Amino acid sequence: MKSKRQFHLHLESFSNRPALFKITEQRWAAAARRNPALSKKIHVTIGWDGDTLNEALKTADFMINSNPPRNELGVLAPNLKWIQTTGAGIESLLPLDWLPKKTVLTNNSGAHGAKAEDSCAMSLLMLNCRLPNVVTNQRNHAWQQIYSTPIAGKTVVIIGFGELGKAAGRAAKKLGLHIIAISRSGKATAPAHAVYPVSRLDRVLPKADFVIVTTPLTPLTKGLISAQRLNLLPIHAGVINIGRAPVVDYEALCIKLNAGELSGAVLDVYDQEPLPSSSPLWSVPNLVILPHISCDDPRYIDQLFDRWFINFERYITGKPLRNIVDRKLGY
Repeated sequence: MKSKRQFHLHLESFSNRPALFKITEQRWAAAARRNPALSKKIHVTIGWDGDTLNEALKTADFMINSNPPRNELGVLAPNLKWIQTTGAGIESLLPLDWLPKKTVLTNNSGAHGAKAEDSCAMSLLMLNCRLPNVVTNQRNHAWQQIYSTPIAGKTVVIIGFGELGKAAGRAAKKLGLHIIAISRSGKATAPAHAVYPVSRLDRVLPKADFVIVTTPLTPLTKGLISAQRLNLLPIHAGVINIGRAPVVDYEALCIKLNAGELSGAVLDVYDQEPLPSSSPLWSVPNLVILPHISCDDPRYIDQLFDRWFINFERYITGKPLRNIVDRKLGY
């Protein structure tokens, strides 16, 4: 795949996204300065909200775009070899029947690991110290002393053991927890102490002091943590979701929290974001609402560009790209 010609990379940004995720000329220029030799091989165009997209697609070899066009993309972009998404999850793009056979799709898996590890440690300690309960009492002007035992030696069940799951596992290991991983394949590496396939989930949940949901959203994971499965958790257990909201039955979770049948929960993802002020979640006791901040670093786009350059070097030297999305699995 070696070539002396410049490749055409199109960057697509969206004005309605938070500044954290916006692709700008300044950010690209800084990344190009960090990768001078590779950047010379690329001709770059930048568009906003599709203003120049159709024209750019006529000659684009590569594209970084979180919402690529899905209608006749093969006709619009005859040279397009590779699309990089800005996010790790691609559920909004499924099914991938729109993706031309000649075009590879890569996601940003791995970008969230360091921040997710910190956030999981924070959430585990909050749940262990019953901080959601303490905050609820504070809102109610209620003085209630709640004591807790140290976290070391307790059990966490991590549902999904990809990059996010491993980050959660690293946080749990540092806290001295026993780590049970649930994965599609029933296989996982360290730091998991034990691993089971999804078919064994019902046997594992009664052992959990904490559950962390990190799995991507696919047709197989939607509704995975159902009301019936929440009922399998011990009354002292706490739930953390940094994956995707539809994986967990939030209505059932709220019922459990309102009834005092779980010790607490920390949620970072929701069906609708921003979470509407009318959502009943705001008033649920022993629930900490995080506004989808657990996994994202302010340097997100800068790190995305650096990862892209690493993959671009692999491309031009004939090596397989990293983070290729499996068309059947959807991640």
